[in-house]
Amino acid sequence: MPSSLIPIPKPLQPQSSPYDLKERLDWGEPALTIVDVRDRQTFNQQHIMGAICMPMSDLVAAASQSLEADRDIYVYGATDEQTAEAALRLRQYGFMQVAELKGGLSAWKAIRGSVEGAA
Repeated sequence: MPSSLIPIPKPLQPQSSPYDLKERLDWGEPALTIVDVRDRQTFNQQHIMGAICMPMSDLVAAASQSLEADRDIYVYGATDEQTAEAALRLRQYGFMQVAELKGGLSAWKAIRGSVEGAA
């Protein structure tokens, strides 16, 4: 007999798909933070529901003031390259549980992930 009938999402991966994040959110995983590193105006137009805005220019300072170093962080930007750069900066500063959300907002919307904003 299986030890658990409840599926448990896989642990955070350095590169994650929107499905990985959606699975954790659908499961009710409260111990994660979604960080959008696009500029504030773009963030305000539309972003992943529950994401916080930390533009690249202020990323490390904002993260160090408001996030715990052992927190699971899903980061996304305007491009996968910007996402990778943001993840690298966070890791270099000591945030080790960082996942690059591949495809960003457009990939999230493609799987019908919840979004919010003025758009």
